[in-house]
Amino acid sequence: MKTLLSIVSVLAFTASAAMAADASANWGTLCASCHGKDGAGHTKAGKKLEVKDLTSADYQKTFTDADAFNSLKNGFKATDGTEKMKSFAEKLSDDDIKALVAYVRAMAK
Repeated sequence: MKTLLSIVSVLAFTASAAMAADASANWGTLCASCHGKDGAGHTKAGKKLEVKDLTSADYQKTFTDADAFNSLKNGFKATDGTEKMKSFAEKLSDDDIKALVAYVRAMAK
């Protein structure tokens, strides 16, 4: 029984590590150009789009995981209708998006 639990634990850890690696890779490929590697948004594109500092715990309190998921999946528009972030529904699975939400949550200081 201990062996089975050990195997399940290792598989869960490996799957979790793989998701984290995928989220990191997806962040680097799809998000960092605007939000920056660290999530603070100090990039040329980030400044132009006025992206929020995702490392700010105070800012992260202003949205739920469901809000973040929805923005990643469907894109994000400003109140005036201007597109701020494109949809990633065609590029990412729901699991990939969930992993990115967790990745963003880990950025908060």
